[in-house]
Amino acid sequence: MTALSRRRYRRKSPPLVAALKGLPLTTAEIGVTIWRLRPSDAMDGGARVLVMEGGQPSQLTPERVEADQLLRLGDRVRISVESPRAGYLYVVDREQYGNGALGDAMLIFPTTQTRGGDNRVRPGVLVDIPAQDDSPPYFTLRSNNPGYVGEMLMLIVVPQPIEGLAVGPQPIPLPLAEVLTWQKLWGTQAELFDMVGGAGTAWTQAEKAASLARGGRMLTQDEPGPQNIYRVALHQGNGFMINVPLRCRR
Repeated sequence: MTALSRRRYRRKSPPLVAALKGLPLTTAEIGVTIWRLRPSDAMDGGARVLVMEGGQPSQLTPERVEADQLLRLGDRVRISVESPRAGYLYVVDREQYGNGALGDAMLIFPTTQTRGGDNRVRPGVLVDIPAQDDSPPYFTLRSNNPGYVGEMLMLIVVPQPIEGLAVGPQPIPLPLAEVLTWQKLWGTQAELFDMVGGAGTAWTQAEKAASLARGGRMLTQDEPGPQNIYRVALHQGNGFMINVPLRCRR
């Protein structure tokens, strides 16, 4: 991804093991931005999300957060994904608990409510999850488990659609055996880079337009890059899976 060369990014994790050993390594990159939505104010100059809350229209401003930033219960979040390679994107969500355990797996993307079920990715096009026309266009961090410490998002990019996976209008539960199979097929090493000075900046009109276009409007090199870039080691078949944690404090 050219974003690493045209903007300042800092490493937030150890290098890939094979790279440390000087071994040949085929890699891919994927950009992920975590947004926290707050009520807009008169000084905001960026783009806004229009929502209905309590039966009244409201405006929210998405702001970038760092990958390791602690969120709070009740925070409204969404993510943007930018892939420099064509393929199909899947996102699995599992609650995280303080003892290290994970909750049930839910496939939260694709759904037929978001982009009509279209989960294709390609260079320059942003995928917003949830989409701007979803209702609501954000997830709210909440749990009834007292041990809750956040969410674990598993992002999968594969060159062909996953066979036999039927999606509907709502997230669907996944059997643990199926998730473990995907981890064995596509789980890989990943190193994380974070954009310097990006945290706290607001969503831009260019990002809003790019995610609305569904393949038409594309970001250019002069427009905002992803807050986080994951560089992954590719397996045979070129599919990969990364874990993106959303850490939460009560």
